[in-house]
Amino acid sequence: MSEHTQPRVPVIADVARAAGVSVPTVSRVLTGSTPVSKEKRERVLAAIRELGYRPNAAARALVSGRQSMIAIVASNTTRYGYAATLHGIEEAARSAGYLAVITVVEGPDDASVRSAVDLVLGQPVAGVIVLEFDEAGMSARHAFPDTVAVVSAVTMADETATSPVVFLDDRTAARDATRYLLDLGHRTVHHVSLPQAVPQLGRTLGWEDALREAGIDVPEIFPASWEPESGRQVGLVLAERDDVTAVVCGNDELAIGLVRGLHEAGRSVPDDVSVVGFDDEPFAAVTIPALTTVYQDFTELGHQLLRRLMELVDTGTARTTSSLAPRLVIRESTAPPRT
Repeated sequence: MSEHTQPRVPVIADVARAAGVSVPTVSRVLTGSTPVSKEKRERVLAAIRELGYRPNAAARALVSGRQSMIAIVASNTTRYGYAATLHGIEEAARSAGYLAVITVVEGPDDASVRSAVDLVLGQPVAGVIVLEFDEAGMSARHAFPDTVAVVSAVTMADETATSPVVFLDDRTAARDATRYLLDLGHRTVHHVSLPQAVPQLGRTLGWEDALREAGIDVPEIFPASWEPESGRQVGLVLAERDDVTAVVCGNDELAIGLVRGLHEAGRSVPDDVSVVGFDDEPFAAVTIPALTTVYQDFTELGHQLLRRLMELVDTGTARTTSSLAPRLVIRESTAPPRT
């Protein structure tokens, strides 16, 4: 059996030795902080290419006085809203010359939060972006000391926030989606909710707002998990109820699971039940029927988060902003109720 030996990663001292210069000279070439003769500079750059040397982020921060890394804290990296926001942040950070690193907080408990925060604080980061889309993200945000530049992504405006936030207006979007179903002629609208990170999510509050404004009693909420199978199970339950003709779901995955459950129980969408999702994931437009849903620009959310963080790092202050307003995208899964 052959044995694999991992080559040693070259360090700055190796570059200095190969170039025949001192370590401080290599540092000056890397940072550009002090002029170096053309001959020495060329020798250093040749040694860097030959050795495949890559400057360490911590070392660059120490010699330049400017951190080039930002940290993103999130509890999930695969769900659509999280992944699309992460993509937007990374895209904007790369354009601004920053390296974005992701730290996953496993849960809202003290040990998980402390582990994630300690990992971030152990790196030479310029600032931190926290995705407060769930309880774990909210707990992580409050664990960072005030000396750290932190900007948060939230799903509702938060007047009590002590640091800058960028938000998607879920509450208004859910109100608009519910009003749309009522305007189609449905007597009421039911709601399949995501796990509640706070007493009530903006999507749930907006649904309630629209019903109360129309003088309609708010029916019971049907709670679900993040998984599409959870939506399917709720669909099987709702299929047994004649009073359910319209449903707003917490996200597209629940909505698609719900449609499947209704179909398995012999109910037609939208003939028997109209279904609205949330987020406008790419597959929402190609399901059968194509899903009416709320479009949210998570990529732009990521761009704005990075801009607010850079503003906070550069000036010490940053404003709270709303990203592009969500909008209802009407497709095939909604229709007036049967007469």
